[in-house]
Amino acid sequence: MAKQSTGILGTGSYLPKEEVANEEVAAKAGVTAEWIQRKTQISSRRHAAPDEATSDLAIRAARNALSQARVDIGQIGYIIVSTSTGDSPQPPTSYLVQDALGGRGAACFDINVVCSGFVYALALAHSLVELRPGTYALVVAADVYSRILDATDRRTAVLFGDGAGAAVVGPVPERSGIIGFDLSSDGSASQLIRVEAGGSRLPASHETVEAGDHFFRMDGRGVLNYVMEHVPPVLESLMVRAGFQPHEVDVFVPHQANGVMVTELVERAGLTGARIARTLERYGNVGSASVPVALDEANRSGLIKDGDLVLLAGFGGGMSIGACLLHWSAPTVPVSQEA
Repeated sequence: MAKQSTGILGTGSYLPKEEVANEEVAAKAGVTAEWIQRKTQISSRRHAAPDEATSDLAIRAARNALSQARVDIGQIGYIIVSTSTGDSPQPPTSYLVQDALGGRGAACFDINVVCSGFVYALALAHSLVELRPGTYALVVAADVYSRILDATDRRTAVLFGDGAGAAVVGPVPERSGIIGFDLSSDGSASQLIRVEAGGSRLPASHETVEAGDHFFRMDGRGVLNYVMEHVPPVLESLMVRAGFQPHEVDVFVPHQANGVMVTELVERAGLTGARIARTLERYGNVGSASVPVALDEANRSGLIKDGDLVLLAGFGGGMSIGACLLHWSAPTVPVSQEA
């Protein structure tokens, strides 16, 4: 009998219906649509409907991933939700996802590693499945950043959208599946990306609301400099430890932070020969959901093929970096998914 490895059995995603063009965002942020396009390469993004919360997006993406993997929710032993914009401080958003899917008995928890969260959650899922052979894990990353953006802040309002992506992790054939991870964090850079109020240090009050302290804030130049200095060496280290070189990567799935940043990162990491999964032009930066949404689109469009060497890279608030290298095992798909 062939040895079983652990990998991704199916992917799914969900993007809200409302499409928000650059012109609408630009008017509020005090810039032009052309400025947004030139600085970010983003043309539009999606915003959740008033009655949609993070769990609603996560549930739809999860159902699509389960359907493609042909795994029943009853087979899922772990549900991990990565988000920094959960429905509420308590209960964990993963419990709401479990309840909606009917996954009784599965161990559920949330993680918050901002835009690296999906790769961190994938590493946890991989470890848990390896420890308990025969089980499966559902990893979902979802964010609704439109609720915490200052529409007048051009550094953030033009970049972010809402969305969710998911993957089912379980046994795959030998010579496919996950090869390795590299996870790293740097708390000394934690002020580069932040939401200052709403926690135990600065609880919500009339004063914090009036001061705008509940809005998402980011030092864009500082983030760019950090990513360019620290991410390429992490990617190279992971590949070298696994016995590969950058030119051998078939598909690169980076965090969709900003189109200009992604282009520069590809060049600095020596990945110009890889096929690049990009969704930011249509969806913007969807936070933790960025990597799995791009992965799902690459999977369903045929950009990723069976046996491809795939490199995932998340990076963001913390600051944090998460990278994963895997050999792709093509799902036996239905290509369509729930709208």
